Amino acid sequence: MGKKITSREEDYSKWYNDIVSEAGLAESSDVRGCMVIKPYGFAIWELMKSQLDIMFKETGHENAYFPLFVPKSLFEAEEKNAAGFAKECAIVTHYRLKNDPEKKGKLIVDPDSKLEEELIVRPTSEAIIWKTYKKWIQSYRDLPILINQWANVVRWEMRTRLFLRTAEFLWQEGHTAHATKEEALIETKLINDLYSDFAEKYMAMPVVKGYKSESERFAGAEETLCIEALMQDGKALQAGTSHFLGQNFAKAFDVKFADKSGKLEYVWATSWGVSTRLMGALIMSHSDDLGLVLPPLLAPIQIIIIPLIKSKDDPKKILDKTNELFESLKSQGIRVKIDNRENSSLGFKLNDSEVKGIPMRIVIGEKEIDNNEFEVFYRHNLKKISSNFDNLIDIVSSSLTTVQTEMITNSKKRLKKNTHEVNTYDEFKELISNQSGFVIAGWDGTNETEEAIKSETKATIRCIPENLDSKGVTCIYSGKPARYKVIFSKSY
Repeated sequence: MGKKITSREEDYSKWYNDIVSEAGLAESSDVRGCMVIKPYGFAIWELMKSQLDIMFKETGHENAYFPLFVPKSLFEAEEKNAAGFAKECAIVTHYRLKNDPEKKGKLIVDPDSKLEEELIVRPTSEAIIWKTYKKWIQSYRDLPILINQWANVVRWEMRTRLFLRTAEFLWQEGHTAHATKEEALIETKLINDLYSDFAEKYMAMPVVKGYKSESERFAGAEETLCIEALMQDGKALQAGTSHFLGQNFAKAFDVKFADKSGKLEYVWATSWGVSTRLMGALIMSHSDDLGLVLPPLLAPIQIIIIPLIKSKDDPKKILDKTNELFESLKSQGIRVKIDNRENSSLGFKLNDSEVKGIPMRIVIGEKEIDNNEFEVFYRHNLKKISSNFDNLIDIVSSSLTTVQTEMITNSKKRLKKNTHEVNTYDEFKELISNQSGFVIAGWDGTNETEEAIKSETKATIRCIPENLDSKGVTCIYSGKPARYKVIFSKSY
């Protein structure tokens, strides 16, 4: 048996770390703040990546790749973006090491290898990409450019947590160029809606969509749209963002195009991204005190078959039945695996499948074969159903959809239950202090009020939803007429 997982109520942070470790998702590396994503964790990320990649391409986007290093002068070109990321930048100053003459076997930086211009290890790629777009764009015929890249980035975080916040992480970043403001705004919303659809349909994680307040926007953006997810501990997690960059980067890098009349205009831009932070969201959205719980669409193994061989005299009929079921399920496109490890007990295998969040499990032994009665165990609700062998394939196939739907329904109920609307600051403070989830309240739209609430309660404006009417509503803090109804929460 593996290590017992800490309960959520006892220590939520330790519970999360235990699941990441015991499910074999990731571990801390020897590089401070960086992680090793283990094969099982990476398999989940690959499923996410594959589906998102399909969705991007279906909306006309293409993949490309740009350099990891950004010359410092390019990084500085858009001032707000540079200032926003300056404290998190890793910088390359030299390109060579040499033997230390005083300490055998040790290396020192070769002072003669100093770079003429320092290089920033990309925290985000707008600068290098817009310098490239300047070469690609001359005419309206060159637009739109709809590019995405799958990459790693470095943001030198001081306080790190596996998947949620690491110094290096994996992500995708889209960077698009458009002839009109309207096109760029449509693109920004299109991607935010795409992220929302992915989170709900594939992650079984409903989110709220909206705009960031000015203080929470991406550095260099005119507007930032976002999806916000609610974790089981009542904290919000920003799961994806899509930015309308206006003409800021086009002006910084002098990217113009000739319109149909021949007039030169600055290009309009967007950028957008989700990262391996989605792995953290997936873990915290569904998992329980037994371990990971995965929605079938993102489970590397959708069903595990465990042959139970008590005697070595005649295991053939058990193995034959196991292989028959395996081949039948595999032919249906189901991700299925046989756990036939010889040196592990049945109890260990059962526990292992639960810790890893495998959606379904079937044990095949002599009793099951003799009685023609097989149990399907469901990880998400810990329930079992019995079936004869002939119906197993149909049950498992239909259960993939059923389990996914049930997980989405349960998540929506939890989101609704933990979303509250208040009219007074006292009500607000009580809910926030108890970490009760999303709190809808009136806000007068000023930075002063936003900062005061954040300072006093540690709650931030997670988003400004489009569909909340602020007419007749007053600000919970200032008492002035509310400019918006917004969603507040403590967050990761």
